[in-house]
Amino acid sequence: MTNTAAAELIARSNRLGSDPRVTNYAGGNTSAKGSETDPVTGEPVELLWVKGSGGDLGTLREAGLAVLRLDRVRALKGVYPGVEREDEMVAAFDYTLHGKGGAAPSIDTAMHALVDAAHVDHLHPDAGIAFATAADGEELTAKAFGGKVAWVDWRRPGFQLGLDIAAIKDANPSAVGVILGGHGITAWGDTSDEAEANSLWIIKTAEAYIAENGKSHPFGEDLPGYGALPSAERLAKAAALAAHLRGLASTDKPQVGSFTDADVVTDFLGLAEHPRLAALGTSCPDHFLRTKVRPLVLDLPASASIEESIARLDELHAQYRADYQAYYDAYAVPSTGSGTGSPAIRGADPAIILIPGVGMFSYGANKQTARVAGEFYINAINVMRGAEAISTYAPISDEEKFRIEYWSLEEAKLQRLPKPKPLAGRIALVTGAASGIGKAIATRLVAEGACVVIADLDLEKAQAAAAELGNTDVAIGVQANVTSEEDVQASVDAALLAFGGLDLVVNNAGLSLSKSLLETTVADWDLQHDVMAKGSFLVSRAAARVLIDQKLGGDIIYISSKNSVFAGPNNIAYSATKADQAHQVRLLAAELGEYGVKVNGINPDGVVRGSGIFAGGWGAKRAAVYGVDEEDLGKYYAQRTLLKREVLPENVANAVFVLCTGDLSHTTGLHIPVDAGVAAAFLR
Repeated sequence: MTNTAAAELIARSNRLGSDPRVTNYAGGNTSAKGSETDPVTGEPVELLWVKGSGGDLGTLREAGLAVLRLDRVRALKGVYPGVEREDEMVAAFDYTLHGKGGAAPSIDTAMHALVDAAHVDHLHPDAGIAFATAADGEELTAKAFGGKVAWVDWRRPGFQLGLDIAAIKDANPSAVGVILGGHGITAWGDTSDEAEANSLWIIKTAEAYIAENGKSHPFGEDLPGYGALPSAERLAKAAALAAHLRGLASTDKPQVGSFTDADVVTDFLGLAEHPRLAALGTSCPDHFLRTKVRPLVLDLPASASIEESIARLDELHAQYRADYQAYYDAYAVPSTGSGTGSPAIRGADPAIILIPGVGMFSYGANKQTARVAGEFYINAINVMRGAEAISTYAPISDEEKFRIEYWSLEEAKLQRLPKPKPLAGRIALVTGAASGIGKAIATRLVAEGACVVIADLDLEKAQAAAAELGNTDVAIGVQANVTSEEDVQASVDAALLAFGGLDLVVNNAGLSLSKSLLETTVADWDLQHDVMAKGSFLVSRAAARVLIDQKLGGDIIYISSKNSVFAGPNNIAYSATKADQAHQVRLLAAELGEYGVKVNGINPDGVVRGSGIFAGGWGAKRAAVYGVDEEDLGKYYAQRTLLKREVLPENVANAVFVLCTGDLSHTTGLHIPVDAGVAAAFLR
């Protein structure tokens, strides 16, 4: 059963974490002190519950709390070796845990334990960080808050910062909190409600002071030619640039992207001071750990052509990488014989790319990480606006940023992350994916870590199928008639804008008309070929443009059929178009190999269960051809195979997964039979 103090803490954390004005995703931490009976001694023991390392306030649950004995944490003051050996204190927290201890304690644990208050909140509100990053933040804090909020000079989070805040609270009995220079705010209270009220009062007071005393144009006047393009033009340019940008951002390691054209971004890029402010970078550690020290900013007007923009972005990217390497070299501590020293450089590519008139692209190991990085940069813009309104934006130095970014404790947190799934960082587009084989493929790809665009003729079904797989960080559904060049391009653009690029395309959309030669009309023939032969061509062509531009390789997979090589009765249009698809595999494998793009096919036998094609009348017609009841068609197909097994959608999905993993990195132009063994369809 959850302790009352811990339950209040979780509820308070969830409320605070649900408001982006208060703190960012996974930012800040909260705590509560209380007592429980020690199961060993039977005596009361004072405990600290505090949000653990890597957790998120908005979604915090009991499992996300670290639980420590308060007397033992405070006793660490007697063995604290000083700021030069600060990092050792996090390991020391392990000796203060109560019971199993819960989540791993974070570096901010000392702040919560040492401050003499029952409840403590440490948050990163935009308005609070605006004061924290103002050049004269200490004086402004005194003006705005009087004696109720004290100022703490910038100090890297740790045990000494906890000691500093505790001393300031003791010296300022009327204070309800502090502004942490370059960082954020900390507030406290004797009850959970009081701590929350004090946190919100600090934030609202800071917001009100900025609104009442700030300059009306903190980012300067309009920068001619840099304003936001009209919405449709903006999105079209974003889609046209996305693949190339992702390739640049993935030079060191493949990244997933996120795009936003929110007003806060396009307005910032349309004003005169944005080049100066962007170059200063972000300040709050939670910001720059996700956004890197500064973004890459295209220094061309919104009217610049795609070709001009790409050429300039290539130049800026090369300079960005050189500058980041210089930043690393300037502050990295060489390794010694004992193994200490800065972690290796984690990559020199930007995490944030700003395009005037268009918006912001952000990047990360997955869509959530990329999206959150963008959200943090929006917070940084808000911070800059507030600081410039009441003073001058003055973030912490690059040296201090480096000490945080390449902190051994941050490295340890990264090492604790679970091993990525096999398809993590890959972006897939599957056609005809709202049901049957396509849905099974999409489901398997998501389960293996990919982001998936489910394209289907029926938008409602596509969106429903995507929703079954997770939120929009995982899958989206789009409407697409693959016979339409415009629909196909829109589907690819949707992938670019949702996830930043494209790595894997599965040509699965199809239909089937079971008719003899004499019964097959020209309309039947044209429909069958439009959907599968022409449709596959259109999808592959649109995808290939992206794959070539990204320079990251990729996979195109065709769900063909055993009918592409097997001659059966009453199947002329379907089988002929499947043969067309099968040869597209060979042709595209030969053409796209130089770009690292693999093209392969899968030849299933009839997949009856869960198939939209079979349910739509094809099953009844094939059953009539073979003289069996429709409900027995799957069993009939199974009995004519060597393995006597029915082929299911999941079997085809398994083959797709194998083809696009690294285990088959050297395989292209292949057709894999998934037919349980149909001798007449053996590949020769």
